[in-house]
Amino acid sequence: MRMLGLYLHIPFCEKKCIYCDFYSVETTDHIADFVQTLQQEIALRACFLSQHQKHYNTVFFGGGTPSLLSAHQLDAIISCLHKHFSFADNAEWTMECNPGTVTRALLNAYRALGINRLSYGVQSFFDEDLVFLSRIHSGVQALDALNMSREAGFENLNIDLMFSLPYQPFDRWQKNVEYAISLGVEHISAYSLIFEHGTPLYSLYKRGQVRPQDEKHEAALYRWTIHTLTAHGYEHYEVSNFAQQGKICRHNCVYWHGQEYVSFGPSAHGYIYTEKGFIRYWNIRGLKRYTDSVRACVLPIANYEVLSLYDRMVERVFLELRSQGIRKQAFYQDFHIDISDALSSVLPEWTHVGLVIDTPEIVRLSPEGYAVCDSITVKVLQLVESALNTTMQSRVA
Repeated sequence: MRMLGLYLHIPFCEKKCIYCDFYSVETTDHIADFVQTLQQEIALRACFLSQHQKHYNTVFFGGGTPSLLSAHQLDAIISCLHKHFSFADNAEWTMECNPGTVTRALLNAYRALGINRLSYGVQSFFDEDLVFLSRIHSGVQALDALNMSREAGFENLNIDLMFSLPYQPFDRWQKNVEYAISLGVEHISAYSLIFEHGTPLYSLYKRGQVRPQDEKHEAALYRWTIHTLTAHGYEHYEVSNFAQQGKICRHNCVYWHGQEYVSFGPSAHGYIYTEKGFIRYWNIRGLKRYTDSVRACVLPIANYEVLSLYDRMVERVFLELRSQGIRKQAFYQDFHIDISDALSSVLPEWTHVGLVIDTPEIVRLSPEGYAVCDSITVKVLQLVESALNTTMQSRVA
């Protein structure tokens, strides 16, 4: 089923976390001006989109910390979206939240404005972990935020949890996951800590002040996480994501299945079909330059790239293997490659040893396969590239 997603990047934080490499600024001084500018970008970009690109199934407010917006500011943005676009009756509207920035009044306002899914950057319920990560909330505040969300009527909650922190013992991670399960949250995103270049965390690593956990320890944490969450009814539908039945994040699936998405805000990336073909664009990163461009009635695009058939195929393999699997029929329709034929030299062995699940509809990784996702992906890409070359040569002939 064809779906379109819409993403809005809200680039403000009270305090930037030491591991984060997303664009944001540590101030709230310019939020009011930004909200006006964002509405201008929405109106401006709508003029350049075709009619089929104006009806959306998912909307995602990310950041930064979108929950720093006041109810009035969020209302202005959503009203602007409805003025220029239309949305499915059952559209998924997600708001990323920091537990330290929400109130009962704000959560009630979200419900009234049509937000129906919240994603909390909890990371850990242990204050020691949160202090290390530079989070502005405590474990108690995280629990309070989740309880207030339930009281406001939210029935679709995600929490991000982070494992493999330096010095994080195995049992502390186990308690985090078990506590999340006991709270009944519908979706859990379980990520390992990454030492991204250019972050304060990376600087600490280079100075020898912290070091990553041993790879075997991290692998053991990951295996335990998969086993525990799936045993409690969570579907492992992407390398890091687990959902109760019917609660898969549809917005993420837009990305993973190669569907179009339009994005707004500084540094936001979009993927749309144009007269040039499928393009990926990315907005200007700096808040001031972004604002200056929009105020001059110029789309704030820093650059874009036209994706070749090969580029799109590589991305499809990479993204779908990480998630719910390569859809055989869709892959053939888009690239004229029978994925079962292309992988015939490896599929029998991979299925035999339990790394891959092969059905008439999809080829997907098993829990054991997710643990070696990168190496399997490299081999799959080699084989489908060879199949694409053969297809292209036969067309020329």
